[in-house]
Amino acid sequence: MIIFLIRAAIYVATSALGLLVGMWLLDDFHLAPQGFLVAVLVFAFAQSLLGPFIFRMTNRYVPAAIGGFGLISTLAALFVASLFPDGLTINGFTTWILAALIVWATTTLGSWLLPLIFLKKRIAQRDAARGQK
Repeated sequence: MIIFLIRAAIYVATSALGLLVGMWLLDDFHLAPQGFLVAVLVFAFAQSLLGPFIFRMTNRYVPAAIGGFGLISTLAALFVASLFPDGLTINGFTTWILAALIVWATTTLGSWLLPLIFLKKRIAQRDAARGQK
């Protein structure tokens, strides 16, 4: 259960980091301070729901595009997060595409690296406890 909670926290943290990097790198990508938490939580929730759905649909109907499902789900989650007022605002077609790429790359790297840092010790403890039983 602890590992699940750590993974959820990592997922939300990488979502926040991805949105912040997008805001820092793109002029037409805006995160309002008062809506930051809502934007992060909506994005993370939408991404977690849309990711598996888009993967299944891509795999079923367009198998050649399966590699791009992460970008598509990131773009869709950004759209959903932008629907909530006073949070995330993205202006311009190019900014939408670049935002999806930047947020996807940041969340992907974070989702890959942060568990190595935070869960390595916890998993080793769990495995050691199982070995003692």
